[in-house]
Amino acid sequence: MNVKGDGVKNMFQACIFDLDGTLADTVESIAHVANQILEQFGLPVQPVNDFKYHAGDGGDVLMERCMRAAGGDFSRLKEGQRLYREIFAANPLYKVTVFDGMRETLEELKKRHVKLAVLSNKPHEATCLAVRGLFGDDIFDVIQGLEVGMKRKPSPSGALKIADFLQVDPENCMYIGDTNTDMQTGKAAGMYTVGVLWGFRDRKELEENHADVIIEKPRQLLDLQAG
Repeated sequence: MNVKGDGVKNMFQACIFDLDGTLADTVESIAHVANQILEQFGLPVQPVNDFKYHAGDGGDVLMERCMRAAGGDFSRLKEGQRLYREIFAANPLYKVTVFDGMRETLEELKKRHVKLAVLSNKPHEATCLAVRGLFGDDIFDVIQGLEVGMKRKPSPSGALKIADFLQVDPENCMYIGDTNTDMQTGKAAGMYTVGVLWGFRDRKELEENHADVIIEKPRQLLDLQAG
């Protein structure tokens, strides 16, 4: 665990989690959906691992990135973005798995009366279906995906909306994610940013985007919360 600054803040009252690459391994699911669309458009499918870099900024940006990588001319980009949302909404849990140790860590945080939330750039309906399908209805106090008129991460507006709803000051929140977008979101919201190494991106990206701490296993969140 790599900690920056003079020390770790103690007894955080809330944890806000990214979904893809943080709570759950979704890269195969994302690749499966996007590659279906590329094939339908007569474009070459892209390697699954590449979607770790295409993902992170919502489905519309993902489709733009993977169509560019496939040599598409963007004439069907809007159609591809629409199809991506529709296919995901139909089966948001296809090939999605929870990271080892995450479920137990969330349950322990809950026992400690830490408020738990999810903030994702996935469409709101798909986010809710995925989180509830993976973790049930009783773990998270707030599940927030991208809704019409809402600014996507790295805007801090979603994170601040959650903190306000939970009645927790931003400085008493941990923001937990695996990408530059997540670190930028948490920093902009004035939260303590936790970069995770089991997700889509590497330590260098997290450090360059000023993660307050970088962890290798979900259970290390318990050490941060307890101080």
